[in-house]
Amino acid sequence: MMPRRTRREWGSSMSIVVTGATGQLGRLTVEALLRRGVGASAIVATGRDIAGIEDLAERGVVVRRADFADPDSLAAAFAGAEKLLLVSTTSVDERLANHRRAIDAALAAGVSLVAYTSMAHADTATTILAATHRATEEYLRERDVPSVLLRNSWYLENYTAQLPLVLRQGAVLGAAGGGRVSAAARADYAEAAAVVLTTEGHLGAAYELGGDEAFTLAEFAEAVSAATGRQIPYTDLPARKLAEALTAAGLPAELAHVLADADLGLGRGELFTGSGDLGRLIGRPTTSLADAIADALR
Repeated sequence: MMPRRTRREWGSSMSIVVTGATGQLGRLTVEALLRRGVGASAIVATGRDIAGIEDLAERGVVVRRADFADPDSLAAAFAGAEKLLLVSTTSVDERLANHRRAIDAALAAGVSLVAYTSMAHADTATTILAATHRATEEYLRERDVPSVLLRNSWYLENYTAQLPLVLRQGAVLGAAGGGRVSAAARADYAEAAAVVLTTEGHLGAAYELGGDEAFTLAEFAEAVSAATGRQIPYTDLPARKLAEALTAAGLPAELAHVLADADLGLGRGELFTGSGDLGRLIGRPTTSLADAIADALR
């Protein structure tokens, strides 16, 4: 059962800071906060290169530079923050050090809540990606940070972004066997983050977030076939072969290895959740796979 939640008024004397606003999830969360009635001047959108979010400044959102490798920039970016959305950084090797610096800066700023975008089952999952999220969660506990964990499963966009490649090669490639993934749209995860940042009752929670309808990669291939009128099979590969295929498609070798390893975790059920937390937080059904594919094809 979800905690009881009440809305609060957000004025200019308190602020919600969103890291990674130059990226997709962070930007979508800023937009979700605005839709929920948070005043633009009460939102601080941060990023390493703020040129990409100058349009937010034109709309009244406070824009500040925040480089996770530069503690001084974090201190300046988080000044006056009431709540912070810590969007996990992309570089796996640098992630934990980056997150520790951001958490230390949040503590120094006196934030009342850090919402961290973690990964599904980060406390038990065995993938390379999960290890860095688990270590960040442990650091939040070690530093006694008032926090809430947003344990996101995969993005639907992880799959729909592959559609040009899938259609070109005529198959969905993976190493997940019959594992089911509770993928959801970035916009759904962003909306959930905005809810957590603007309502009460979330302190200490660990939400396992994912789409209402989990699917296998074979079912993803079937959905692509139905949407395109082409017969697109799913080809299950050993993780090493999948990494080679991803590298051949243009991904850096390290990232290809991490993604192939994530597929193995998917096969073990580590990206599945039947919690229903995401739908309850956003108060509606999550975006379906069919709708996401149709939108991407359009």
